[in-house]
Amino acid sequence: MKNLILTLFKGMFIGGTMLIPGVSGGSMAIILGIYDRLISSISRFFKNIKSNVIFLAIFGIGAVAGMILFAKPISYLKDMFEKPVMFFFIGCVAGSIPMMLKKAQVKKVSWKCFVFPIVGILFVILIALIPTGGTAAAMSGSIFDYLLLVLAGFLAAIALVLPGISVSFFLLLIGVYDDLINSIETLNIPFLIPIFIGLVLGVILTTKLLEAAMNKFPQPTYLIILGFIVGSIAEIFPGLPGDVFEYIICAVTLALGFIFIWLLSRLENNKDSVSDADVPAPADSIQK
Repeated sequence: MKNLILTLFKGMFIGGTMLIPGVSGGSMAIILGIYDRLISSISRFFKNIKSNVIFLAIFGIGAVAGMILFAKPISYLKDMFEKPVMFFFIGCVAGSIPMMLKKAQVKKVSWKCFVFPIVGILFVILIALIPTGGTAAAMSGSIFDYLLLVLAGFLAAIALVLPGISVSFFLLLIGVYDDLINSIETLNIPFLIPIFIGLVLGVILTTKLLEAAMNKFPQPTYLIILGFIVGSIAEIFPGLPGDVFEYIICAVTLALGFIFIWLLSRLENNKDSVSDADVPAPADSIQK
């Protein structure tokens, strides 16, 4: 029950923050320590259907609740106190770095600790440099138009799954954000169905590839993901504070973000330790 409540809470936080332009839902999932479980639940859905359905349902309920309850208040706080709020998120990113290094099994400093994160950072920067409106979203009813929408949904799924890339920002890049929002408001089903099909296909394929990479090449994969997350700071950095008082407030919110994620990662470590302790020792290790 405790784990389900924690999953619900994490879903609410991710749902409430992912609609903020520049804030990545994947990054928030990594930072909150739930990303691996999400990837595994989708990639291996049919291997443990009951457990995966419960987990994804609880997370989904939390995410939707977070969008409804917190998206507007967080957006309001961002509009009113942009720099302190965004420095809180930067603190969250900084607080996740020790956790990511642990997942990458980094035990000593080597060239990999620099090269792979730089690859991730450069990828995020290149995405940000793409001019907006790259995909024509106008519908003429041809099969080609529907295939373009499927492709747009597929690309959006990649942005949804990969940390460090804001889905809303990516939809702006490929030129379908405004049309998608309008289609949701007006329930334009012919527009939404191909987007949804591409989204589902993209999520399934991307999660399978990511899980395979995490299992076979954990260190490079997690270090590149760390680069994705660090690279996202450029999208959420609001600029330097304006005066001494604002410097102090931003320093406080930065520290609060770091402490929040640090405490949460310790809670995750304690939970994992308890889970490992509950696993019985192998029979051949028990002395007669």
